[in-house]
Amino acid sequence: MNQEYYTYRLPNGIKGIHRRVKSGITHCALVINAGTRDEYANEHGLAHFTEHAIFKGTTHRKAFQVNCRLENRGGELNAYTTKEDTTIHATTLKADFSKAVELIADVAFNSTFPEHELQKEREVIIDEINTYKDSPADMIFDSFEDLIFEGSELGHNILGRKTDLARHNGDSIRRFVERTHTTDQMVFSSIGNLSVKSVENIVSRYLGDKETSERSFVRSAPCNILPFEKIINKHTHQTHCIVGSRAYDINAEKRLPLSLLVNFLGGPSANSRLNIVLREKNGLSYNTEALYTPYNDCGAVAIYFSSDHHNADHCRELIDRELSILRTKRLSTRQLSQTKRQFLAQMAISMENNEGYMLGAGKSFLVHNEIDTMEEVYKKVMGVTADQIAEVAEEIFSKTSTLIYQ
Repeated sequence: MNQEYYTYRLPNGIKGIHRRVKSGITHCALVINAGTRDEYANEHGLAHFTEHAIFKGTTHRKAFQVNCRLENRGGELNAYTTKEDTTIHATTLKADFSKAVELIADVAFNSTFPEHELQKEREVIIDEINTYKDSPADMIFDSFEDLIFEGSELGHNILGRKTDLARHNGDSIRRFVERTHTTDQMVFSSIGNLSVKSVENIVSRYLGDKETSERSFVRSAPCNILPFEKIINKHTHQTHCIVGSRAYDINAEKRLPLSLLVNFLGGPSANSRLNIVLREKNGLSYNTEALYTPYNDCGAVAIYFSSDHHNADHCRELIDRELSILRTKRLSTRQLSQTKRQFLAQMAISMENNEGYMLGAGKSFLVHNEIDTMEEVYKKVMGVTADQIAEVAEEIFSKTSTLIYQ
């Protein structure tokens, strides 16, 4: 048995994964394989609205009781939505773990979605939408994915539009939940100083009696698109720009070489290639980064920067030059070794965050039905070659698209 984590399965199809660590704090989450890409054309924003609505009362509790159940004991209950999943998670003292599991089960399966509470929550989300619109650095990523996944539900942003929100009600949410929140698409993930037997018993007590349900639809992969260059006048103080392309899906073998390449190019460290070129050497941009987002059947790479308007063209020229070098010239032995060491160290440090580990393990188990140990990740990373990275660079960056806010 893998000693880093333990797995189990309930009779209704809900899977579980647990890691035991020495801590007085427990983190747990129900990860549901349902997000905004599972919305119908008239349901934009419904997955996110559902995530908000589940806290607004259940058959056992009123909204304020949901909010106070763990918080009164110093714990926390929260949730978030992505394009492919919805996660309800809690942090508590070890002694309150069973209370967290019971509460997550209650809001996930017994929410009533009362209209008077939904109306208040619409106003909250409208405020969230307005805040989002005030941040072009956030908006441009959604605009880019809307273009690069044109015609697909992967494109539209998670929040939806105000007009969409006005249409959604309790019946809309119930239909969406029934269609997408099925037990065969759920993982309960946990971490803390509890035995796997104890965890499995508690999770089985509160989730094991839920009716078995299975997904009846298959996600449609986005159609191919031609590269584009688009400028949108936003009258912003700076130019915001994304250069990117479609990329590999979450199960692709080339996902790891691409992850190393993107981290080398524009990862979070100050020594990333683009940060050195654009900021340290030339003083052109305060903020530059490269991101790779893999989805179930496709992915996207986005290189983002912001700069003064008169520096934007120079930034793009420098980025194009760096991409050309990566496509035509192999990383040196020293560069490759440093890239691997940095990637592995970042991952090891992130695993020290127990909540982050728990959420990542739940998502990985949901998608891959397993997770790699640190030893397995090390072997895979060390096996990546400079030729593989150059091959990936050629495939991903030979035909890029560009979106500019100015």
